[in-house]
Amino acid sequence: MTERPMPSEDGILAFHKRCEDFYPADAVDADIAQQRAWYDALCAAFDAAPPAGMVKADGLVAGRIPVRRYRPAAPTTQTRLFYIHGGGFVVGSLESHDAICAELAEAAGAELVSIDYRLSPEHVWPAAFDDCWAVLVELLLENRPVVVIGDSAGGNLAAGIVLKARDEGLKGIAGQALIYPGLGGDLVSGSYVDMAEAPGLSTVDVAYYRDIYGAPEEAVHAYPLRAEILAGLPPAFITGAYFDPLRDDARAYAARLALSGVPVDFREEKQMIHAWLRARFMSEGAKAGFAALCAAVRRMANL
Repeated sequence: MTERPMPSEDGILAFHKRCEDFYPADAVDADIAQQRAWYDALCAAFDAAPPAGMVKADGLVAGRIPVRRYRPAAPTTQTRLFYIHGGGFVVGSLESHDAICAELAEAAGAELVSIDYRLSPEHVWPAAFDDCWAVLVELLLENRPVVVIGDSAGGNLAAGIVLKARDEGLKGIAGQALIYPGLGGDLVSGSYVDMAEAPGLSTVDVAYYRDIYGAPEEAVHAYPLRAEILAGLPPAFITGAYFDPLRDDARAYAARLALSGVPVDFREEKQMIHAWLRARFMSEGAKAGFAALCAAVRRMANL
């Protein structure tokens, strides 16, 4: 039997243990309501107070899409950040990534908008994508630059709407930050094999989330790695986790962007697992990775 790949950093191992106390490794076998209840409890366990002076306001875009706006006490730029949460297109909400969004807004000195897009299986492709696209268009219509950010499934949605913006000639995206994104790799080679049983996310889990999302194979904006042309996209910051079946999606997309002439800042967190953003107060590697993400977003927002 092949030995399960595991990092050696104590902090990330403690994080993984704490996660599994809330969200079992076989969570995808449970019904959707149970998965969401477990995920909500997990997120609450890693919650943190917002930075001093941070103002939050909930509202709707297009009369139906819930968003949350974050304004730091002392903004330094007119650029807005648009954050799209992860969760396999199945779990997650405005609450699940609330602290992460607040800290990113503070670090960048920029207002941030997060989205509560429709989830599968109640709303399959292209519902989540359409919601994210509608919010992006609304932000761009306000004639202020936008940095699009997403983690995991949110990284997929972020990359997809940035591709569509280029395809439709929309201007104003100052950058994209993709955090351990799932971008449409083949599931049968590279990290999908080497890290098939990695802690926090397995290749079987990835296949489950893709299946429940229901995007057809020809939907290039759902599988950004399959896009034939990547030239003309905005600058990118891409960070992957070594112990993650999605690792090679991040590597491959960063390489293809660079070969297409797109400015790319790529990091791979060598001791990290999927979802390491939540470990930023438990793990030195996650703390360093989050600091690099914040610095990259700040650079893109303040150009």
